[in-house]
Amino acid sequence: MGNPEREADFTAYVQARQRHLARFAYLLTGDTHSAEDLVQSALAKVYRKWDSIHDSPDAYVRQVIVNEHRSWWRRTWRHQEVTGSDLITYADPPAPADEHPDNDLRTLVRSLPRQQRAAIVLRYYEDLTEAQTAAVLGCSVGTVKSHTSRALKALRTTMKEVMP
Repeated sequence: MGNPEREADFTAYVQARQRHLARFAYLLTGDTHSAEDLVQSALAKVYRKWDSIHDSPDAYVRQVIVNEHRSWWRRTWRHQEVTGSDLITYADPPAPADEHPDNDLRTLVRSLPRQQRAAIVLRYYEDLTEAQTAAVLGCSVGTVKSHTSRALKALRTTMKEVMP
């Protein structure tokens, strides 16, 4: 049997932060269903460690979501099946039409390479510092700066092409 206080604390956290976590995961995956699965998978892992997460559960949960997304991406990348002369790769299905007013920007962010997208989401959506972003992504601050710079340049270029 579980600890009722622990379960109540975790449930309250999930209820308070679930929408935010789902939006964060959506920005990483670009797909609503994948984002929901990602959050659920991450929260299952977080629940097992909930008693040891004291200082900042958001930072820990973000880290688990990013790591889980990275793991899924690697698994998808490695999971290739050769049938005759055809090579079939499994990838996320196209994102459904989004009804948000900032759909164009989300579409542009989703078009970025995975690492650049993660850097942009962590820096500007999650409002993390370069050092915090580097810690979450498991890379150097210089790499975060490089990914962020390239992503912003690509977004600016694409936006200039799209906007008259």
